[in-house]
Amino acid sequence: MSNQAIEKPRDYKKALKRITVISTFGGLLFGYDTGVINGALPFMAKPDQLNLTPATEGLVTSSLLFGAALGSVFGGRLSDRFGRRKMILNLALLFFIAAIGCTLSPTAGVMIVFRFLLGLAVGAASVMVPAFLAEMSPVELRGRMVTQNELMIVSGQLLAFVFNAILGNTIGEGASHVWRYMLMIASLPAVVLWFGMMAVPESPRWLASKGRLGDALRVLNEIREANRAESELKVIRDNIDQDSEIQQATFGDLNVPWVRRIIALGIGIAIVQQITGVNSIMYYGTQILQKSGFSTNAALIGNIANGAISVLATFVGIWLLGKIGRRPMLILGLVGTTSALALIGLFSLVLGGSSALPFVVLTLTITFLAFQQGAISPVTWLMLSEIFPLKLRGLGMGVTVFCLWITNFLIGLSFPVLLSAVGLSTTFFIFAVFGIAAITFVNKFLPETKGKSLEQLESYFRNYGQESEKQASNQ
Repeated sequence: MSNQAIEKPRDYKKALKRITVISTFGGLLFGYDTGVINGALPFMAKPDQLNLTPATEGLVTSSLLFGAALGSVFGGRLSDRFGRRKMILNLALLFFIAAIGCTLSPTAGVMIVFRFLLGLAVGAASVMVPAFLAEMSPVELRGRMVTQNELMIVSGQLLAFVFNAILGNTIGEGASHVWRYMLMIASLPAVVLWFGMMAVPESPRWLASKGRLGDALRVLNEIREANRAESELKVIRDNIDQDSEIQQATFGDLNVPWVRRIIALGIGIAIVQQITGVNSIMYYGTQILQKSGFSTNAALIGNIANGAISVLATFVGIWLLGKIGRRPMLILGLVGTTSALALIGLFSLVLGGSSALPFVVLTLTITFLAFQQGAISPVTWLMLSEIFPLKLRGLGMGVTVFCLWITNFLIGLSFPVLLSAVGLSTTFFIFAVFGIAAITFVNKFLPETKGKSLEQLESYFRNYGQESEKQASNQ
């Protein structure tokens, strides 16, 4: 008996680890597909390739982001209806087809179409994978498990930067079509995700929401200590009973007053993460470093530093989530990124034309990403995965992540035009102003969610909504 008691915790933790590693290949694809364009654009833009202008560069980059915005909305609804696991399997297939389509694109128009399809997969993955992990994880491991997806996103971006630098500095010198090899690599993780998800169970909370309590208990017995599975299922059932006013998740349910407040918070969190300008660095880092004075090959290598610090900072972020609250961590990150953006603007103004400028800009982008990926991004994806009620989790995340991707799309589309029109300094001063607005929002409106189960968080928001309605009726 004592040996079994010792072995059981190892078994359920091993099952959770397997589920986390496999499902977060969706995050790896998210990261690689958004990061690879950074190094591919300079080669893709050449006259003998796709002959891109600043405007078409923006379209090629942002078509993925627009697709991601739509994918996040419809992906969330589909995962509520058909299940998290089944839809992640379908995403793996879409990732593969779209990656091959991008690789073989003969014109900018075809590239934009396949980048849009790739975006549908990226957006849906950005909703489904964190929601799936949040529903699989015990409360004490939720922060660590969900932010593993953020770690895989930045790891995917780092891999993209590394492969871009290797290919660009070797065969890129004599082969302008090197960008096709950069894009083709994205098909490989899609294969791993598809085969891996065949061995992963469905979310127990989704199963319970569909009345499949026996299946839900079976999965919980695989991923929890023996004495926790039945008690957790009881809490989930009680929570589902309270959601009687929400039958089949629809957009109309988002008008329930307490749900509307969560949606507003979620949209605010999503926009805050994007208006720092993080993806202007992740998508256009090569051009930024070229503008500051680096050659193309040197800029490709410099981007590896951006990717490496993102991965290291995410490890720090995962550790910090176990130590401090979400709210102070987000404020700390925003103060750091806003300061770095202001300094990039300042030094670009003061050191314009100096040989020191490219190294100063690289140092400050690394500092920026340390705060962004070590604090802001992990907290963003974690909070979006935990604040919504069970029956509306996919739909609610879809709506808020749609706003995240639309903000991302607008920044991705306008950044090269803005950089060309007003220069490096003014562009980053604009982002610094956005950062100040973000700090103000978080400080005023964001609640703390650390240490509460998903069911406790739902109860908190529901009761807050009821208290607000009572106060309004009394007035």
